[in-house]
Amino acid sequence: MKSEDQARSLFGISLTDRPKWQQFLICSSGFFFGYLVNGEYVYNRLQFSYGWYFTFVQGFVYLILIRLQGFTMKQMVNPWKTYVKLSAVLMGSHGLTKGSLAYLNYPAQIMFKSTKVLPVMIMGAFIPGLRRKYPFHEYISALLLVVGLILFTLADAQTSPNFSIIGIIMILGALIMDAFLGNFQEAIFTMNPGTTQMEMLFCSTVVGTPFLLVPMILTGELVRAWNSCSQHPYVYGVLIFEAMATFVGQVSVLSLIAIFGAATTAMITTARKAVTLLLSYMIFTKPLTEQHGSGLLLIAMGIILKMLPDSKPAPRIPVSNVNAKHHPETSPKEDEEREPLV
Repeated sequence: MKSEDQARSLFGISLTDRPKWQQFLICSSGFFFGYLVNGEYVYNRLQFSYGWYFTFVQGFVYLILIRLQGFTMKQMVNPWKTYVKLSAVLMGSHGLTKGSLAYLNYPAQIMFKSTKVLPVMIMGAFIPGLRRKYPFHEYISALLLVVGLILFTLADAQTSPNFSIIGIIMILGALIMDAFLGNFQEAIFTMNPGTTQMEMLFCSTVVGTPFLLVPMILTGELVRAWNSCSQHPYVYGVLIFEAMATFVGQVSVLSLIAIFGAATTAMITTARKAVTLLLSYMIFTKPLTEQHGSGLLLIAMGIILKMLPDSKPAPRIPVSNVNAKHHPETSPKEDEEREPLV
């Protein structure tokens, strides 16, 4: 069975028998809706800059919501060690992303993160089970995105005081982790089509949440964040509300990865971040220069170029299906390529 043929649904909405454009529209809508609530209010208006603690609270909210969706561990099809690797990267990425807001303003942070489409495409060529090859125009599209984001970042550094080398290092670390994360998730879905979005999110959260205790204890953030929230309990309400919203977005992202792949999903997240950026400037009345506009124009050009149809689309066929159809006896080399995922 191909991963595209795997029965999938999104919060009760069946995706299996729908045409691709409907699947894309439903998953993208869920993603945009889920991330409509962004982190700027929490970090800038509430002055809450405890990224690790934020992600820690978010993990418990996710587990409750996943349980309410009816998922149990009996439905798992992948071994736990697969999710240990995945969770370490996932929680590191989340924590660095949230923590970077203490040093970067939110628009600069999301624009840095938007560049992940290029490393996602490059890294996809080396992930066992994928070995992706993209057409030339998609690399040009990614390059336009990167150039546009650099232009915007430089303009933002001129107009915003909240911009430092520490924040840049943190967000670059999160960027590398994200590039590996998306391809690894796609590889899991591709090589084991029975994997559900809820399984991946549940196992990643269960395994990854304890990882957050280490940096929180070493940096003292756990005590500081606890004391801050104790003095202002309403912050928990804001954090929980945002976690519930991003839960919808996160499940939608996993659906996109399972159906359309990591690189396409990265392009969609870029589009969302561009919209979030514009809303940020409109709502929080920040200065928008011509250089900002030039950067956003290049981003739009990159997204449009990515939407051009590929004359020679490469079918996404799981390794297990290829072996079953053409190579009944698996070679040692293929076994070696599968090993990192199981």
